[in-house]
Order: sequence, then C-alpha cells, then structure tokens
Amino acid sequence: MSLQNIKTNALKISLAVILSAFAVEFLIGVTSNSLALVTDSVHAILDSIVTAILLIAAKWSSKPADKEHTYGHGKIETLGSFIAGIIILLISSFFIYESISRFQEPKPEVLPGVLAIIAAVYTLGSIFFRIVILERALKKTEGSTLRVDLYHAFMDMGATSVALVGIVFVTLGFYQGDYIAALILGGLLFALSLKLIHKSGLELTDAVPANMVKRVQDIVSNTPGVMKTESVLIRRSGSDIFTEITITLSAASSFEEAHKISANVEKNIKNSIANSNVTVNFKPTWKDVPSDYIINNVANLVPGVKGIHNVSSFNAENGVFISLHVMVDRNMSLEDAHRVSDEIESQIKKSVTNVNHITIHLEPYISIPDSIPVEDITIEEQVTKIIKEYPKVKKVGRVITLHLQDIFKVDIDCSFEKDLSIEEVHDIVSEIETKIKNQIKNAIVTIHPEPS
Repeated sequence: MSLQNIKTNALKISLAVILSAFAVEFLIGVTSNSLALVTDSVHAILDSIVTAILLIAAKWSSKPADKEHTYGHGKIETLGSFIAGIIILLISSFFIYESISRFQEPKPEVLPGVLAIIAAVYTLGSIFFRIVILERALKKTEGSTLRVDLYHAFMDMGATSVALVGIVFVTLGFYQGDYIAALILGGLLFALSLKLIHKSGLELTDAVPANMVKRVQDIVSNTPGVMKTESVLIRRSGSDIFTEITITLSAASSFEEAHKISANVEKNIKNSIANSNVTVNFKPTWKDVPSDYIINNVANLVPGVKGIHNVSSFNAENGVFISLHVMVDRNMSLEDAHRVSDEIESQIKKSVTNVNHITIHLEPYISIPDSIPVEDITIEEQVTKIIKEYPKVKKVGRVITLHLQDIFKVDIDCSFEKDLSIEEVHDIVSEIETKIKNQIKNAIVTIHPEPS
C-alpha cells in the first residue's frame, strides 16, 4: 500500500467513526433531553466536516503544481479550515446562549439518564479507536493532515469527558449539571473556533510566525560563506512551507563555491524546518575583497582586454594609487587602445572607492599557436653573443627563440653575480633587452635573472 493510501485510509476510518459517534449522541441526546450530549454531537459533526476537508486536502496535496497553482494546492486545506471555524463559531454561540437560557427555565420533565451515559461512553471509545488508527498511520507516513486530525481527536476526548461528567451529575440529581457541561463545551468550541479562524486567516494572508523568520535568518547567517542575508520570504501552502532566500556572497567566490554555499543554506533550512521547499538566490559583493583582486576582475571584463598582470595598489593619505599592465591586440591602433584604457579606469573607479590615480601600461598581446615552430638556432647564437658582452652576467642559460606570426619571442635564462642589487640587475637586463631588439626586428625579449 502506498504512503498516500495509508494516509487517506486512516482519514476515511476516522471520518466513519466520527459520523457513527454523531448519530449515537444526537439521537440519544434528543431522546434523553441532554443539551450537553447534543452539543457534543454537533461538535462531532463539525469535526467530521474538518476531517472531510483534511481528506480532500490529502488527496489534492499529492497533485503537482500547475500553471494556476504554482505553489501547489495546499491552500484548499486552509480555506476549508477557515470556513469550518466560522461555522463552529456560530453554532457554539448558539449553544452558549441556549445553555444560559435554560438556567432560567423550570426543571425539565425528561432528564438524561443511563442511556445518555452509554452514548457518551461509546463516543469516548470511538475517539480512542480514532487515536490508535491515526497514530499507527503516522508511524508509517508523515503528514500534517493526519497530525491535525489526531489533535482534533484528543480535543474531542476532552470535550466528551466534560459532557459525560455533566450527564453523571444529572443522574445523581443535579439537573443543571447538563447545562453547565453544555456551557463549558460551548465555551471550548467558541475558543477553538476563534483560534482556528485566526490561524487559517493568517495562512490565507501568507502571514508566518515571526520566530520562524528569525529562525531562518539565523540558519542562513550561520552558514559558512554567507556574508549577508538580504531577504527572507516565507509562505505556507497547506503542509508545505516555501522559503525564498537572497544572500550576498564574496565576488571572489567561484561559481562552484557559490553553488556549494547555496546548497548548504538549503540543506540547513530543510534539516531544521520540516516540509520546506527552499529557493536560494545569491548576488556578489566586493566588500572585504582585496583591491588587487577587484581590479584584476573588473579590468578583464572590459572588451578588448586580452590579459592583465602586474596589478598593484597602495593607500596614501590622499587616496588609492593603482597601476597595472594590460595586454591588447598587437594590431590595435593607439586610439582604440586608449579607449580601452579609459574604460578600464572608469570601471575600476566604480568598484574601488577613493581612487586618486590609475596608471595603465599597455602591451601587445601575442597569441600562442597550437603548433609552435622550431627554435631558430641562428638567432639564439646572435642573442648569446650580445649577452656575453656584459661581464656581470656569469652564465647564459637556455635561450629559447620562438617564431610567432611575424615576430620573434625570445626567452633567456641568465646567472648574475649574487651580490648585485636587484636595481643593478634590472638596469643590465633592460640594456640587454634594448640591444637585442635593435639587432633583431620584431623581437619580444624576456630575461629571467638568477644568482650564480
């Protein structure tokens, strides 16, 4: 048997038992002139309406969401509870009025007797049977409709017990005990109806307990990686709770990291709140992200930029000073490259606060082909000869010369005296690079210095 069938079968049995109790209490209540028994029988028929609504809701709740019901069909249960609450309110008001009126009337000729006691005992037995059936079903399948009907059964047991006590008092000679029991039952039904109307009305207007919102906010805020909880939207549809969260994540997070954080938020909420359907939206923020990372990401997004390197920034009293190297297409005109540079400056100033000055060094971008030509031995010999003119270069390592399109890319490893300052090494390297470029047309030179 499917879980859905277990749920509906339990509610069907509960409904049948309630209707049998109503028939016994109402017939014997009218016959024995027991207002308490008649009041309890009306309580039973109203419970049967609620159970019927729960039964319908259990069937409809299994239907998937459609174009007209994007959150499912759970509100049908809430609407039914709201209507049932109004009906209970009206009838309980009538029984309160009737109980008070009968206190002023003379002693009735017909009083409840043993038959009324038997009817009340039968009802208590039927309620106990309902509780057993519903508890067994709940052990096999979770369902709010079953739990609601179980709570109703426990309340019914209390109400019928009050009616039974009143009837026993009448049997012992205190005839007004029946009216007192009916008055107490009417008051209980009145309070129950107000509670049911209030709860259903809140759900119909999508109100949720403030402590639930606070609970979700705490869960989200305590999830590692979440920088800020922007908004928490919660609505209930029957037994389902739909939660939509918007969180702020570090812009330095990769998409994979952002997805993992969002999945953890969803898992944590579902583990804490049953029947939750969670949607997590995330947006990036540059707050607390290092400036160099922001600059690199912002500049790379500008059209025409082929690559970014050597990004640096430092704070001074009069603002932030930024420098970076930007590679663009080697055939791009200076005018077009300057436009790219201006756009980079504009985007950086939007993302980094208190910028004083930005220095952008434009460089030609060289694409590496899939198949690299064989190294040019002649050029390597020429380069080695130039380097040997500098005595502070102790050793010339490997010289790699690659012919890329119409240019030569020359990469050189050199060993220098270990006591030289980095400034002295830089000056020698720059001079060597310049001499090589003067002798080899379209050469791009990179020298890697290391201590001998």
